[in-house]
Amino acid sequence: MSAPIVQGWCPGAHRPMMSGDGLVVRVRPRLARLEADQALGLCDLADRFGNGSIDLTNRANLQLRGVEEEDHQPLLKELAALNLLDAEPGIEIRRNILVTPLYQAGDLTARLTHELIDRLAELPALPAKFGFAIDTGRERLLASDSADIRLETGAGGLILRADGCETGRSVTETDAIDHVIALVMWFAETYTPETRRMAHVIDALPQEWQGCAPGSVGAKLQPGRCELGALYGAAFGSLPARKLYDLIEDSGACALRVTPWRLILLEGGAAIPAPAFVEDGTDPLMTTDACPGAPFCPQAQAETRDIARALAVRVSGRLHVSGCSKGCARMGPADITLVGANGRFDLVKQGRAGDEPSQRGLDPETLMTMDFT
Repeated sequence: MSAPIVQGWCPGAHRPMMSGDGLVVRVRPRLARLEADQALGLCDLADRFGNGSIDLTNRANLQLRGVEEEDHQPLLKELAALNLLDAEPGIEIRRNILVTPLYQAGDLTARLTHELIDRLAELPALPAKFGFAIDTGRERLLASDSADIRLETGAGGLILRADGCETGRSVTETDAIDHVIALVMWFAETYTPETRRMAHVIDALPQEWQGCAPGSVGAKLQPGRCELGALYGAAFGSLPARKLYDLIEDSGACALRVTPWRLILLEGGAAIPAPAFVEDGTDPLMTTDACPGAPFCPQAQAETRDIARALAVRVSGRLHVSGCSKGCARMGPADITLVGANGRFDLVKQGRAGDEPSQRGLDPETLMTMDFT
């Protein structure tokens, strides 16, 4: 079995990635939000150009899969017509910004994010996965999500924190983005090919960037009603496009917000029944990770999602079913991790997909009889 290929970059709209079922085209909604008309249009594009589903990513982006190469340019034109495409590919790559999902229009989070987007052209060249988090709500919600530079609610006000540091620098709204850019410049002068993330270089971070403690972390969002509308979960982060179209229309939502947690927020929408989505936070599918698997990914060694659905109710704790040892669906450890290997699965307990398995070569029938409690 050959080792999986680590691409080292993420697909975009201008620069898609080839997969087993065609191109993966990523859409990065500004402020993680699409107006209802944009969301409905994207659902139509998923049906016309893709495989009929829209994937959520852990960067709060959206992906169309199964796009034919000859359809890429027509798809870009349609995305541009929906105002879902950066005209400049370089800006698209840099616009890697997580936003706390419960912001209000025009509030501090929105203002800081708009300013950062407007000034992205000032940034130097950065590693492909370098990203930002604007986590300036009443409580921090993005503390466990990947970001290299964080603007957060601190104990005494707004702070700028380098990822990996326990404390950050006190800033004001007026100078916050100036300091973000200055910290980016420091990182660009400091990192090496082996240290491509902020957490890898913080030992060299000057003391001026530290000292102010971040504020408290808020409760994890769950499916159901919230102050801005209704939240729904997506099993494995996959949204059936036609069902999503109907849900947006039937709920009366004015916009769709995307989160890094396989949850969508229908802004202004009613919490109506939606069997195609996860409506209960205790549903084991919310703690089950599975990549698309074979045949949709050329590196996958086994089909994943049918197995994951079948085992989700039988595993106590977090389940991860990965088509190969890269573990794209979950980088961290899980209670039970199954790794595809030549049509069968290797079993890792309390670990990651790339860790040494405790059992190898398990076929799907054997997995269905095993006790994972």
